[in-house]
Amino acid sequence: QVQLAESGGGLVQAGGSLRLSCAASGSIFSINAMAWYRQAPAKQRELVAVITKGGATNYADSVKGRFTISRDNAKNTVYLQMSSLKPEDTAVYYCNVLMSKTYWGQGTQVTVSS
Repeated sequence: QVQLAESGGGLVQAGGSLRLSCAASGSIFSINAMAWYRQAPAKQRELVAVITKGGATNYADSVKGRFTISRDNAKNTVYLQMSSLKPEDTAVYYCNVLMSKTYWGQGTQVTVSS
């Protein structure tokens, strides 16, 4: 079994920054891609950023230039550095890890006030 522990969400003013972390533990063999998704109220869950095992990254257009995804393979941890936050970034952020199957974190709330 695999567990994902997310941390770092909270309330921040527009223009501020937050850093999310997601640590995977348990029966971990080989992690392929790691990603962050988000889901705002009454909206579908959307991909925010993804990073491959080799470090290649891809971002949603809405966060390019403001968010940075990174990972520490030794710690089985993925990070999302969020800067220049906007009220429209308000959502529950979910960690996603792809191994032989996909695992999801429990979600962490990010609220950006205007």
